Amino acid sequence: MQRETRKILLEENFCWRNYAPYSDLFSQNHRVARMYSTLSHIDDIGKANMVDVGDKNESKRVAIARGEVHVGPIISKLIAENNVKKGDVLSVAQLAGIMAAKHTSGLIPLCHPLSISYVNVCLTLNEELHLVEIVAEVRCTGKTGVEMEALTAVSVAGLTIYDMCKHASTTHPMKITNIELVLKTGGTKNIYLQSK
Repeated sequence: MQRETRKILLEENFCWRNYAPYSDLFSQNHRVARMYSTLSHIDDIGKANMVDVGDKNESKRVAIARGEVHVGPIISKLIAENNVKKGDVLSVAQLAGIMAAKHTSGLIPLCHPLSISYVNVCLTLNEELHLVEIVAEVRCTGKTGVEMEALTAVSVAGLTIYDMCKHASTTHPMKITNIELVLKTGGTKNIYLQSK
């Protein structure tokens, strides 16, 4: 049964609601979930859809996110001395984060394309703890927030560090961690602050 189910899942254009043995269960579960859900991007039958923000008022939006890449003592020393084979890790990761923020709507299906006015990605090497801290700030004036853009900037900056340094991570495997939203302003929720 498991193999048969897996085969069905892998078929092109598969949809739970079109597979008779499971369709009733699928619809029932999502109707129940919708009763208790406030997710604006889920419709009445549990299908994902893009939120219409056309009637919202424009306001200044700001979001700050952070994260860490634990690199270990060897890579930390290489970054500090700018001796990583692929080049200047912090500079390349900074640019990657900025580019990622601008491409967020193309990476995350239900995100709206936004007219971003400002992106800043700051990377700090902590040689004592052998980690790189990443902080990204994104701003725009629009009808929806820039939280995902800030989080995407941090994530891709972290992945770039991982990619550039993975050849040297033999004794201390790298780890991308603690990615979180720190601050959000604008819209109906004026301030959201995540304790560090």
